[in-house]
Amino acid sequence: MRIAVAGGTGVVGRHVVAAVERAGHEAVVLSRGRGVDVATGSGLDAALEGVDAVVDTLNVTSLREKVATEFFTTTSRHLVAAGVRAGVGHHVLLSIVGIDRASGYGYYRAKLEQEEVVRAGDVPWSVVRATQFHEFPGQVLGQVPGPVGIMPRMRCRPVAAAEVGTYLAEVAAGPARGQAPEIAGPREEQMVDMARRLLRARGRRRWVLPVDFPGAGAAFRGGALLPDGEGPRGSVTFDEWLSASPA
Repeated sequence: MRIAVAGGTGVVGRHVVAAVERAGHEAVVLSRGRGVDVATGSGLDAALEGVDAVVDTLNVTSLREKVATEFFTTTSRHLVAAGVRAGVGHHVLLSIVGIDRASGYGYYRAKLEQEEVVRAGDVPWSVVRATQFHEFPGQVLGQVPGPVGIMPRMRCRPVAAAEVGTYLAEVAAGPARGQAPEIAGPREEQMVDMARRLLRARGRRRWVLPVDFPGAGAAFRGGALLPDGEGPRGSVTFDEWLSASPA
């Protein structure tokens, strides 16, 4: 099989590429560095020639709802439309566990709109929702420099990006599933505690300030982002990932 990976050099996408190749398939990385701009559609038709499945792991760093919605819906429309023209048989979208239960958060509304674009398209689809990756607290801390780090009060079940990448590759190699079983990590954590452990492990002195995210604070605190059904569960804990990760 030829499996194209949008965002194939990112946090999860690079693991999808590696898993696709381990399984004996051919991975096609869709990135600007390879001459493909999914945001404009430039280079997509040529890149998807002979491709059997597309995995979309693209992300945007902005948490502003308008920016995120424009990015997610535009890139998905371009991928689906190009997929139809190329005869792609399966479109796999990476999404987030619990976004329908925490839709007061604008970024999650943007992801829900992206899911709807994929569902309404003419390519058979699978939506794979995953919990937060182990990298997530570091990404949040990195958004606000200085001695104080802002961290949401959030119950979560973090998962290794490599395990999500392997699951996405497996889904892409099979028939479309529609709403696929959710993937989550091995145990529940508090996001604030994860951030503090991350800083200690890296030898960095910052004060972590717990906050409620506007529109979704109660949902985050109440476990809305935890999986509520059966599905694959990763085995790598946050502390194991932290010990194995370079500073």
